[in-house]
Amino acid sequence: MASYLAKRIGLAIPTALGVLVVIFLLMRAIPGDPARLMLGERASPEQVEALREQMGLNDPLYVQFAVFMGDLLRGDLGTSLQSRQPVAAELMARYPATVELAIFAMLLASTLGILAGVVSAVWRNSILDYGVMAGALVGVSMPIFWLGLVLMMFFSVRLHWFPAGGRLDARMVWDGATQFVVLESLVRGQWTTFVTGLRHLVLPGVALATIPLSTIARITRSSMLEVLNLDYIRTARAKGLSGWKVNFKHALKNALLPVVTIIGLQVGLLLGGAVLTETIFSWPGIGRFIVLAIGSRDYPVVQGGIALITLAMILVNLLVDVLYTFIDPRIRYQ
Repeated sequence: MASYLAKRIGLAIPTALGVLVVIFLLMRAIPGDPARLMLGERASPEQVEALREQMGLNDPLYVQFAVFMGDLLRGDLGTSLQSRQPVAAELMARYPATVELAIFAMLLASTLGILAGVVSAVWRNSILDYGVMAGALVGVSMPIFWLGLVLMMFFSVRLHWFPAGGRLDARMVWDGATQFVVLESLVRGQWTTFVTGLRHLVLPGVALATIPLSTIARITRSSMLEVLNLDYIRTARAKGLSGWKVNFKHALKNALLPVVTIIGLQVGLLLGGAVLTETIFSWPGIGRFIVLAIGSRDYPVVQGGIALITLAMILVNLLVDVLYTFIDPRIRYQ
């Protein structure tokens, strides 16, 4: 296992490097001058040129990239061009909000997706099966930004059931040790803050979970149908075991392997999808922060944010590979 993990980490390095190169070049290709944006339209060309020189924007691209990589290897993500604050501190202040939203969406998508897939497979070719598959097709086809706006208009503007944006009500002040509002308030027994934070999570969480939920439901159904036709399942039924025990204890356990793979991939997509969701619902996470940074050509923030998301995706995929051995002990890594 140790050699396998070392090999995977070795393969992850060029992957992360490739992502950083692409993001670095794309940011430089976007029209607009960060120095001009920072100084405003009334700044003289001499002032703009002086700031460009100070920021290193006049250096060749390979020099700028070498400086960025050197800082990154030292754990320094640079300084934000807009706020003049360290990028690492800015990102870590917002990252818990994105992680909390992704955890909520992933729990929602995994629980409902696996349950819907099992139900659809057990009652194959029934009205329930057709309904679940039709719902999954609609769910996977809807753009996140459109679904988010529809949820906001219906459940917030018309019904007033959930707030339209933010993490807490405007008059509430969060004084926790971390930025995990819902998780920490639950542990500390601050029920008013917990309920308020949970209500703010519902709409962005549902919007973010819809596509993963639909994908997980379809994969679970296919995997369950394959397992339900195996001999040991027929033997279990012949022994008189209850349908619940056959479907959930014997069949589902062996059908989960491809589902776990999909869940791992969906976590990465959730982090990417959070960029749109956070923007729509004014969620103060890393995705919305990156979008605002792109608009202001804040190169260090965008590069640092993408590097953080890429690292998280690599770690999640590595964790999924390790989980395989716990789900199916027959798997051995060389």
